[in-house]
Amino acid sequence: MQTIAFSEIFPLFQSASPETLEWLMAIAVEHEYPADRAVLMEDAWGNAVYFIESGWVKVRRHVGEEFVTLAILGRGDFFGEMAILDESPRSTDVVALSSVNLLSISAQRFIQTLFKDSQLHHRMLQLMVRRLRMTNFRFQLRDQPPAIKLANTLVSLAETYGHKSAKGIEILNIPLRDFADVADITVDEATKIMEKLDSKGWIRIDPSNQTIDIVNMRQLSHLAGRI
Repeated sequence: MQTIAFSEIFPLFQSASPETLEWLMAIAVEHEYPADRAVLMEDAWGNAVYFIESGWVKVRRHVGEEFVTLAILGRGDFFGEMAILDESPRSTDVVALSSVNLLSISAQRFIQTLFKDSQLHHRMLQLMVRRLRMTNFRFQLRDQPPAIKLANTLVSLAETYGHKSAKGIEILNIPLRDFADVADITVDEATKIMEKLDSKGWIRIDPSNQTIDIVNMRQLSHLAGRI
């Protein structure tokens, strides 16, 4: 992979120096996982930082005998960065929602790289602050109607990970249970809202290709209260 393509895939590295990019590409380890496979177990946090080259994953938390999905991540994103600085035990793991290709960089080498490249360090802080703001935004939505919560989840996924298709902006057809968890609504509510959005023509669900096309982004953003 060329360094330009590498930085295009991963926004974190867009401000990194060419030397840093070459070093990261040389030390990164490639991983491939099928859908439904655990890609990071709870006892492995802190060993490395993982970068999603393609595919989708979910971060889930153990709650008794059940799991709750905390976040859905797609191409260009990363996870594990907090754990390399915080050695406290984790009760979360990461599972592939689709076939996924990851790159991993060991914790020690990643920290060394951050210290050597101040621009990369600064960019890392920016993205971590952005995640914190998104978490705060989701917290502010906790009393909003279910439709607004789910619309915000769809818009956020489309803006962050979606790519243009002939029908609109395409994202993975994520299981309704995971959609419901992230949006903080019930599965029944998520089912009814998705069916309503599909009937309105704002989205198109294609189970055969496991995709959702956001056909009317403007209307969906309006429902989410973003415009």
